Amino acid sequence: MIKVVLYEDNNQLREGLAMLIQGSEGFDVINTYRNCNHVEEDIITDEPDVVLMDIDMPGVGGIEGLKLIRKTNLTCKVLMLTVFDDKKNVFEAIRAGADGYLLKKTPPAKLLEHLKDVYEGGSPMTASIARQVIQMFNQYHESGENKKGEEYNLSNREKDVLQLMVKGYTYKMAAAELFISVETIRSHIKNIYEKLHVNSKSEAVAKVFKDKLL
Repeated sequence: MIKVVLYEDNNQLREGLAMLIQGSEGFDVINTYRNCNHVEEDIITDEPDVVLMDIDMPGVGGIEGLKLIRKTNLTCKVLMLTVFDDKKNVFEAIRAGADGYLLKKTPPAKLLEHLKDVYEGGSPMTASIARQVIQMFNQYHESGENKKGEEYNLSNREKDVLQLMVKGYTYKMAAAELFISVETIRSHIKNIYEKLHVNSKSEAVAKVFKDKLL
C-alpha cells in the first residue's frame, strides 16, 4: 500500500481527493491537513510514502512546507498539486525538493497514475509544467559557459541520464530512451547522486539549474 498524506486548504477538494485516493486499490490515505503549520511533526507521525501538496494555503504554504519536510526527510516523495503553473512557483518547488508538479485540473485517473509513478521514482509533471522545466533548462544552458559542471566529473552517459531526469522521465522511460536496462539506470543515478553530493532526484535537478551542469 502506498501511504499518502494530503495538504489542501479547500475542504471540498481535500475531501474529494481523499475519497478518490482511499477508494483506489493500492493506496491508503493516512491523514489530511489544511496547511503546513505542523508539517514536520505530521511527517514524523504519519510516515507517508507520498505527500500531495497544495502551494497556496493559509499559514505555512506548500513550498515552505516542502522545505521543512526536506530538512528532516529526504525519502518521502512530495508531489505538488496546484493551480499555479508560473515559472517562479515551478522553479521554487523544484529547488525546494519537489518530486513532481501537477495542476489541479489533472484528471482523477491520471492523478492516481502519477501518485504511483512518483512513488516508484518518477518525476511526473503536467505537460505545460514539463515544457517550462525544459525551457528553464535551455535558458540556463545557453546563458553562459559551463564552469561548475566540469567539477563533478560526470560521464557522458551520466549526463544523458541526468538530462532525462530533468525532463521528468521515469526509470523505465529513461531505460527505453537510452536502450539500457532499468538496473543500469539505477546504477547511473546512484553514481550521479554520489558525484553531485545529493540524496534525491529533486536535489539533483535543482543542482542542474543552480550550477549549470548540462
